[in-house]
Order: sequence, then C-alpha cells, then structure tokens
Amino acid sequence: MRYNLIHRTHYVYEGAVTVSHHLARLAPRFLPGQRCPWHVLEIVPEPVGRSLHNDVYGNITAYFECEGKHGELIVTARSLVEVLPTPHPVAASTPPWETIRTSVGADRLTLSTEAGAFRFPSPMVPLGEEFAEYARPDFTPGKPILEAATALMGRIFREFDFNPKATDVATPVSDVLQKKAGVCQDFAHLMLACIRSLGLPARYVSGYLETIPPPGGKRMIGADASHAWVSVFCGEEAGWVDADPTNNILPGERHITLAWGRDFSDVSPLRGVTLGAGGQSLKVEVDVEPIYETPPGDPLKTELPTS
Repeated sequence: MRYNLIHRTHYVYEGAVTVSHHLARLAPRFLPGQRCPWHVLEIVPEPVGRSLHNDVYGNITAYFECEGKHGELIVTARSLVEVLPTPHPVAASTPPWETIRTSVGADRLTLSTEAGAFRFPSPMVPLGEEFAEYARPDFTPGKPILEAATALMGRIFREFDFNPKATDVATPVSDVLQKKAGVCQDFAHLMLACIRSLGLPARYVSGYLETIPPPGGKRMIGADASHAWVSVFCGEEAGWVDADPTNNILPGERHITLAWGRDFSDVSPLRGVTLGAGGQSLKVEVDVEPIYETPPGDPLKTELPTS
C-alpha cells in the first residue's frame, strides 16, 4: 500500500518570538516492511540553521533554529511511503513469556539483552504492582509471549472506552487504569506499563493510521490523525511484534511507522524552546492519502496528540 502523507503543525504565539530551537521527528522510518522514497520538511519562517541525525533509537530527527521576530511557526512534513505486507509470527510458536523475561536479563550482550533496555520505567510509563496485577490473567504460566500480549491487547480494547475528553497528553497511566477511558496514547502507555511491570520489554510506537470515511462520505483533507501503538519483544527468532490496543489488531499495511522509543516523550513529533513567546495556540492537521491497490477495509480508531 502506498500513501501520500502531510503532517502540518501551526503554532501562533501571543507575543513575538525572537529565537526558537526545535526537534522534529516527522520522517517515516525505513524498515523491512516500509519504504519512504521521498520526504521533505517545510518550515516557515525559514530557519537560520538545520541538521539531521539519528537519535539513540534510530529515529530520523531534524534540528532547526529560527531567529528574528516572528508570531507563528508552521512546520509541514510531506512524505511518500510504501507499506509492504508483512506476515506475523504464529503466536503459539513464540517462547513462553517467562523465558523472554529470563533471557532479556542475562549478563552477556545478545539481541535479547539489547531489547531488555525497554523493560524499565520511563518518564511517562511507571512500573507498579497495579499494572502487573491487571496483566496477570493473560500472562498465565508457560503461555507463549505473543498469545499473552495479544490477549492483553484484546482486554484493553474491550474494557476501556475510547474517549478523547477523558484524558490529555499528561494524564498519568494510573489515572487511565482507574478511569477505564482514554485515547491511543493512553492505551499504548497502559499496555507498556503492564508488560514492563512483568519484567518484559515493550516499546512505544508513533505513526499514522489510514482512516476510512463513512459509507457515502468523502475523505476530509487534514482530518486524519497521528496514532500510537506498542511493540513487544517476542524472542530472537520472532523479534519485535507490533500490537494496537486501540483497535485490537496486529498492525499491517494501514499502519505507518514514524518513530519508536520508551514512551511518547521520546517520539513527540515536534518540540522546542522559544524566547519571548508567552502563551501559544497549536493546530495540527494530518492527511493520510492512500493510493489504493485494493478496496479499503473497516474504519479504525485514531487520535491526535497535541504536541
């Protein structure tokens, strides 16, 4: 499946900004099942300097700085992406989850111990007995890791309400567990907290999801959204397997991977510091335009993080 992507971020400042420095993670990753032959980042006002680098997780990161008085900042990322069909491993053939927990804590460098870096708490994903307790009905003794993760994903999907008004970008995971409501960022953070609290590695994935208009409706330009899901380490043979608790599916051709890290704070699409801004307003528009090779499927749920 091929997509034209447009992600536009528009800041309007209450006062004039004289200097600003920003980091953008808006370039889709190059993966075995994903290609990005074309990407451009348009910035207004024109930066006085910009550079590209890969962060510690391998995400393509753009740094830019603007000088001179300006009252707004507009950052538009345009990309052409191709997502290839990628078969998922047979869940029953993956190792027992206890085996994974042991292997990621070994005292020599392997693919498993490298993945083990994602089993610790992070700024937005704490560990705790409440999260482990929620996960235990699905992580029964000897259960294959992907079967257990899939079961947990399905239970979050069934037991939590998708409600954009229930949380904001800074809502603690413990509140999400108590409210049983939130959006895709919340469900991803909750699933991460549950899996990591059992001593297992899992990482946060940001990206896009192709959305489908209702029957007879037209696509609304700019009305698509950023999305978030998780990736679970399922052993050195199966590797990392993505799981979307918001929609209860293992991502495929309709999911486009942008970046991954410990949690949302590692992969925020755009962040920065300004001098002289005061308050600010923010508007984000995302357009995922599919170039269909087959008819679209059922609509899935997404949400739009604010920063």
